[in-house]
Amino acid sequence: MTEPILKVENLRVEFDTRRGILVAVDDISFNVMPGEVFGIVGESGAGKSLTGQAIIGLLEPPGRIGAGQIHLSGQRIDQLPYQDLRRIRGKKIGMIFQDPLTSLNPLYTIGKQLTETILTHTEMPSQQARDHAIKLLDDVGIPAAEKRIDHYPHQFSGGMRQRVVIALALCINPSLIIADEPTTALDVSIQAQIIALLKRLCKEHATAVILITHDMGVIAEISDRVAVMYAGRLVEVGNVRDVVKNPKHPYSKGLMGSIPSLHQKAETLTQIEGAMPRLTEIPPGCAFNPRCPHAFDRCRTERPDLLDTKPTRAACWLYSEDTRA
Repeated sequence: MTEPILKVENLRVEFDTRRGILVAVDDISFNVMPGEVFGIVGESGAGKSLTGQAIIGLLEPPGRIGAGQIHLSGQRIDQLPYQDLRRIRGKKIGMIFQDPLTSLNPLYTIGKQLTETILTHTEMPSQQARDHAIKLLDDVGIPAAEKRIDHYPHQFSGGMRQRVVIALALCINPSLIIADEPTTALDVSIQAQIIALLKRLCKEHATAVILITHDMGVIAEISDRVAVMYAGRLVEVGNVRDVVKNPKHPYSKGLMGSIPSLHQKAETLTQIEGAMPRLTEIPPGCAFNPRCPHAFDRCRTERPDLLDTKPTRAACWLYSEDTRA
């Protein structure tokens, strides 16, 4: 068996506030295999981006990892000193943010930013690093890469800037890339190009990807497996085809039912009533119970863990042996 490239165990992300400790990510566990695209999907505020930030060590105070462990290629990284984690972040983990301008320094050419990253983490000579940077820009679809390498970020369109950021994430050939809403700020036609680019590069470089998004269309197009998050918890995990075609958790069913179909006519789409609770107002039991049409007494008092619902796993008491009996 191949070992996971990333192993997250019982991760908990907390925020210190005047009202006490708020739990934003609560006891989540998952593995990512080499070369796999693992999608994390859910509404805004579900804890998706915080999960990615915790993995890569970019949580901003007062946020912190309150419990759990994160292992990358067998090495525990959640307790590493800042400088050690910074070296891993550049060499073994790449990051693609929603807004490419947050990753690019407007005062430097993209060539300088790419070559500096390469030179920091490798022993390449300067000219070889520049040649490698040009090849990367060509690989991600930047036309006339030899000339564009000396341009500044503001001289690129949004889609081209995102391609530069992908090149920046891939320049040291990391084993894992965390892509946080990489297509949200782009036009639909550009989104399709970026998705196709990510799929191709992952296959060519055998890089594992955690894809964080609220767009089920993007998840269905590129992911191998998907985890559905709600109020800081994982509510369903499984093969992307199984979760999309036959979701088990009521929240997952609501998400999938809200996607229009090209093959079936419908007067209205499925709507999930209510809204996700604030961190200060998460109800006891299953956090989804106030919005769930199938909730019963146990849902309001006990919080379910992920149960085997074949072929996925879902955190729902509907699938416990007691309920079935």
